[in-house]
Amino acid sequence: MPSDDAPLQALIVDDEPLARERLRGLLTDVPDAAVVGEAEDGPAAVEAIRQTHPTLVFLDVQMPGMSGIDVIEEVGREAMPVTIFVTAYDQYAIKAFDLSAIDYLLKPFDDARFEQALDRARERVLDREADAISQRLMTLLRERDPSLLEDAADEPEDYLERIAVQGRGKARIVSVDDLTHITADGSYAELHTEDGTHVVRERMKTLAARLDPQKFVRVHRSAIVRIDEVEVILRGGGGDYAVRLKDGTRVSVSRGRIDELQERLGVDVV
Repeated sequence: MPSDDAPLQALIVDDEPLARERLRGLLTDVPDAAVVGEAEDGPAAVEAIRQTHPTLVFLDVQMPGMSGIDVIEEVGREAMPVTIFVTAYDQYAIKAFDLSAIDYLLKPFDDARFEQALDRARERVLDREADAISQRLMTLLRERDPSLLEDAADEPEDYLERIAVQGRGKARIVSVDDLTHITADGSYAELHTEDGTHVVRERMKTLAARLDPQKFVRVHRSAIVRIDEVEVILRGGGGDYAVRLKDGTRVSVSRGRIDELQERLGVDVV
């Protein structure tokens, strides 16, 4: 049986009783999940989030009076638990990711799609808990030794070392060291390695912020390259730029990012 100490403390928000029942049934079979509450409309969802402090919310987008999007804006993005949107309307998918939903379930969804979304949410919940524990520990240490406040400024940021890629019922771990470049494909990102291309549901802005800037540089709104994979900077006749990587791949460089790229590479393109 799920425990109240389970890391996935789930709140189910949907105005359809059968939809709530479906999610509740699926979560019952998840060992590390517990349903801490349900809400049938937006105002009840806001109250439940503030009172029960769930780590995960399954949030219906279309509800009378107050939509799921309204719920996030009322609670505040920073205060929202990890969120999976549940919707019958595909056009809300992109909006969901704009509002930092970790994933979305398009009704009707099957068990495999539910498990995929749950795996993604579980990873984010565990990341948040690890960050919170580290922050509490550092706070305690700083209270005992204020000099740590000065030392903390010199601590390196934690950048991504591995990226989990979901696919057909299994997850694959891609080492960041194996990446040659990353390109955007709508709400997905394509991770390019010597072994092939792997697709993840992640925004370029998020990836760019979590990659070591000493190793990677964003050269276009839809492209990130590994610095030591760049073989040459190319300049077109119309003033357009691109880079050619060691494997021969050509990646466009936006004019607004060419100066940063040249500085990072220590070269000038005449």
